[in-house]
Amino acid sequence: MTTITTEQIKELRDETGISVMQIKKALEEAEGDREKALMVLKKKSGVDASKRSERSTKEGLIVIKTEGEKTIVLTLGSETDFVSKNDDFIALAHSLTDTALADGIDAMREHAPDIINPVIQKIGENIQLIDVEIYTTSGDDQLNSYVHSGKYAVVVVLSGGTPEIGKDVAMHIAAMKPEYIRREDIDEKSKTMAEEMFQKEVDESDKPAEIKEKMLQGKIDSYFKERTLLDQTFIKNGDQTVGQLLEHAADGPLTIKDFKIYSIG
Repeated sequence: MTTITTEQIKELRDETGISVMQIKKALEEAEGDREKALMVLKKKSGVDASKRSERSTKEGLIVIKTEGEKTIVLTLGSETDFVSKNDDFIALAHSLTDTALADGIDAMREHAPDIINPVIQKIGENIQLIDVEIYTTSGDDQLNSYVHSGKYAVVVVLSGGTPEIGKDVAMHIAAMKPEYIRREDIDEKSKTMAEEMFQKEVDESDKPAEIKEKMLQGKIDSYFKERTLLDQTFIKNGDQTVGQLLEHAADGPLTIKDFKIYSIG
């Protein structure tokens, strides 16, 4: 039987971060051959990943990175919040994001198991690539983002403006969670549901019909004002709405082209 030395174990331990017992077993199976032992460990990491793949990954981390006109938003899932703060997990999320930026999302997805499985083996939890999206800007459009604690993130595209105003709007969206950019974006189904909801409240009033109609419209207006980004009161200045902020911006008026909210955990 081949003798496995402490130096061999330490060398592979330093390289892979995998437990001493797993490394020792791999070296024994490979009869002391370092390269074969690495192949054994790689094969085992795939098996371990398969066994863990059905475990729920409700926690995780959101990473946003921009290079030139491209921005990648990547969500990596873990089983526990503890692992989502692990250095190896964080490094993995950034590595996958960098790969997507450099090689494209499809290429990153193709190689993701080879990048993720060794970390699964090392950490001992299921890790899943939950989502990855790419944004590409052109012309004067400015993409701005905000990430809070790696769990909640916002991407917003403006028709121009400074990074400062873009970040302010992204932070506002994170805090106020609007559902629409402007009133025109509200679909008929949502309008009907709101009207039916408040009609029941108004019907209980003994006010005259014309007053009830004004009450109904007031409630509907207030309801959608809270959910429409341009109508919301700006969190950093209670005297103006987000729409007024953009209209009177130094290099404005600015238009919000799109926004999206991401969350995990």
